[in-house]
Amino acid sequence: MSLISLLKFITNHPLNRKSKFNAIGRFAKWQINSRLNPYPVIYAYTDKTKLIIQRSMTGATGNLYCGLHEFTDMGFVLHFLRKDDLFIDIGANIGSYTVLAGGHIGANVISIEPIPQTFAHLQRNIAINQMNKNVRAYNIALGSEKGELSFTTSLDTMNHVATASDTNTIQVPVDALDTILDKEEDPVLLKIDVEGFETHVLSGASGTLARNKLKAIIIELNGSGEKYGYDEKKLHERLLENGYQPYRYNPFERELTPIETFGSHNTIYIKDIDFVRERVRTAEKIKIRDNSF
Repeated sequence: MSLISLLKFITNHPLNRKSKFNAIGRFAKWQINSRLNPYPVIYAYTDKTKLIIQRSMTGATGNLYCGLHEFTDMGFVLHFLRKDDLFIDIGANIGSYTVLAGGHIGANVISIEPIPQTFAHLQRNIAINQMNKNVRAYNIALGSEKGELSFTTSLDTMNHVATASDTNTIQVPVDALDTILDKEEDPVLLKIDVEGFETHVLSGASGTLARNKLKAIIIELNGSGEKYGYDEKKLHERLLENGYQPYRYNPFERELTPIETFGSHNTIYIKDIDFVRERVRTAEKIKIRDNSF
């Protein structure tokens, strides 16, 4: 992302609209400080959690600049989940969603991150938020079956299953979600961010998708699957066949609006909309900097 695009994103972010100059100040301060101090920094994420970040962590620094980098989806997680729910964070990166679910809400979390270096950052964020009892982390990838896959390692939040043209790769163990979930474990929410490999993840999660307790899936269908030869329209159709419908969420209004198809970024698919609407409507207010929603 270019500097101009980044500054536009920061100033137009829903949580920065009341204080654009403060947001630019946070950006400038971080750019200066991270060059003088290359070591990890601990900062207040929500009023109940912390996040350890350092330079070049794209998603994590987005939280620093904006409060919640992916406001719509993160707001949904904070409003929908309850203590002792089970949330599956597939493609957890350093743990931004894991910390919101497990640290702020107190939900149980299964967190999946395939890249060893990134997994180490995830473990530190689990530890600093004292979530070892309610978060279980796996340093694996998810797919359709047990095996191994080659992953890129130098692209931060854009690391993905390697193609023939990729360099700086590592072999990573793979398992299926249906295999790692205990028969007694019923997730209510999945977040899937695997940079185009969603087809294989869902192929290994047929049993999970059919569980009645699973009410929502946040999934990124942005065209990344094309590099592996996958048609993401088929994923959309598969979710529809399993009873899930796509929605857009407004955390300020707590409104879920049906949409006709998936978006260009994350899309929230919901089963049992009445249950989900009641959950988000009755959730406690969240305060992030000068915003309450």
